[in-house]
Amino acid sequence: MLTRVLVCAGMGAARLVELAYSRRNIAAAGETAEGPLSRGTYPFIVAVHTLAIVGTLLKGRDRASAAWLALLVAAQPLRLWVLATLGGRWNARAAVPADMEVATTGPYAFVRHPNYTVVGIELFALPMAFGLWRLALGVAAVNCVLVALRLREEEAALDRLPGYRAHFAGKKRFVPGVI
Repeated sequence: MLTRVLVCAGMGAARLVELAYSRRNIAAAGETAEGPLSRGTYPFIVAVHTLAIVGTLLKGRDRASAAWLALLVAAQPLRLWVLATLGGRWNARAAVPADMEVATTGPYAFVRHPNYTVVGIELFALPMAFGLWRLALGVAAVNCVLVALRLREEEAALDRLPGYRAHFAGKKRFVPGVI
């Protein structure tokens, strides 16, 4: 049980830190393009993350699956790489400042949306690590729908930035060479 509590507490704390970082970055950027779908999906995205973390904390089995826990832990350096690459450009609301410089280094040298890849891994691996396959499938499925809705607007806003289309032409969204 201690492992489950520590892992869920760590995930919850990371999300709260990210939300504060996101608010700070949006405030510093000033005017941003955030479409109605991005604005509308945001509360549901927060709810899905909360459900995955709290659901795992309350219903997960005491003994963790080493393989799923290892996948969850292995995704964290990629998350840090995304955050370090984007710096003040990163936010949780898919808000794109009109004067934002396009990220073309770090994981963005390989795919268009590595952060969504990390989130997908986390939302599936966390409940799976503690034996909650129904929760893992449910939150992953809902996350896929929410990301699909959000991506149209987010990519339209990014497409207006100089260099975005040229750099990302031919690059996959989430996994290099796959999807």
